[in-house]
Amino acid sequence: MARAWEADPSALFEKRLGKSAKELGSSEGRDECPDIWRLSNGDIAVIGRDLTDDYRGRLPEDVSVGPDERLVVIPGLMLRTAKADITDA
Repeated sequence: MARAWEADPSALFEKRLGKSAKELGSSEGRDECPDIWRLSNGDIAVIGRDLTDDYRGRLPEDVSVGPDERLVVIPGLMLRTAKADITDA
């Protein structure tokens, strides 16, 4: 059965949404850089800490994480600063 949406691994990084982790003081180097990017196909890439195992047993009833998905966490400030770069639907 085909999924309603599938990630396209050929999409390219097009534009950072918001500010970099370094600008926000959330990173001191390249090894710890949460980020949010719009991809060339319009999808969004989020780089964050993988907390899938930490949250799996306490997800809300209507939330699931598929076997090929990961739950990532980013600093709230990062998403708030990205708001201006996210277009309204």
